[in-house]
Amino acid sequence: MRRGVLQAGEKVQFSDRKGKKITEQLTPGGVTQTEHGLILHDDVIGRTEGVVVTTVTAKREGTDSAKPWKAARAIGGWQYAVMRPRLADYVLSMPRGAQIMYPKDIAQVIQLGDIRRGLRVLESGAGSGAMSVNLLDAVGENGSLTTIELRADFARVAKANATLYYGKRPEWWNLKVGDFDSVAATLPEHSYDRIMLDMLDPWNRLEQAYRVIAPGGVLVCYVTTTTQMSRLAEALRESGVWTEPDIQETLERSWKAQGLAVRPDHQMIGHTGFLVVSRAMAEGFQALKKRDRATKDTVTDIDDLTPEEREAQLEDLQLRDISDRKLRKVLRDLDRQLGEIGEE
Repeated sequence: MRRGVLQAGEKVQFSDRKGKKITEQLTPGGVTQTEHGLILHDDVIGRTEGVVVTTVTAKREGTDSAKPWKAARAIGGWQYAVMRPRLADYVLSMPRGAQIMYPKDIAQVIQLGDIRRGLRVLESGAGSGAMSVNLLDAVGENGSLTTIELRADFARVAKANATLYYGKRPEWWNLKVGDFDSVAATLPEHSYDRIMLDMLDPWNRLEQAYRVIAPGGVLVCYVTTTTQMSRLAEALRESGVWTEPDIQETLERSWKAQGLAVRPDHQMIGHTGFLVVSRAMAEGFQALKKRDRATKDTVTDIDDLTPEEREAQLEDLQLRDISDRKLRKVLRDLDRQLGEIGEE
């Protein structure tokens, strides 16, 4: 973690009074272009976080000739607060090729996956490095992270983003390029405490995942669609070596609190993906399963039934008739409420 004065090469975050944020790397003699002029990096380098800098006038590039009221120069004098970006800010602002996981999902992976200092973690799917950087931060230098990325170009992006965040390449990170099954086959058995899978078909990777995870280890899978989630859950159950999957999604909504104006914001971050969490059983032991109710069929497809079986099942799904006693109670309650307003 970097402390003290801001130095050249560091990423900083400029925030104005409207809440607009700009994340930029400081360079000697460099400038950051804003809507309100230029921020001179030399005004920031050597100073501490929490200072306020003022933009200087700059020529506005690409002025729209159809809007002559817009000046050809961006007038300075706009103030920005200077801070080092939080990890969540860095993840959202970093250059990326693949879609990243949102901080709300990353936080749940760390918490539900019980990923802590000193653990050995295996990750599949580096993407742009958002999850990798957070996993590296969670396990710390006393732990280790092995990441398997199918595409070499995505691996380069992830490696660069992690190196920029830490200021150097994390020594406790082993980034491998290749498909998951082939690379995982070269890893020692039961050598990882946690596994994080972010891929299209995690159900096809369960065999190798079980081979390399330690008994009791936690598997966390991130999938985006209900069909993926359902197929993964069924594969975990059928394998017999993973505990009953826990499935969650997280919705994020921010709030406005200004005087008496206290309300949720009009926009929120809704569905982004599902987290499926399970744990590995020891070899020779089957996972315990919850007994399904005999009257509840959740497996049979109604299109595979005969007309007679389909009709019987549809009858079972119909609402039960309300009892006479219950109906009399409902009518008495409604009559009483109507009497309160003078209606019969």
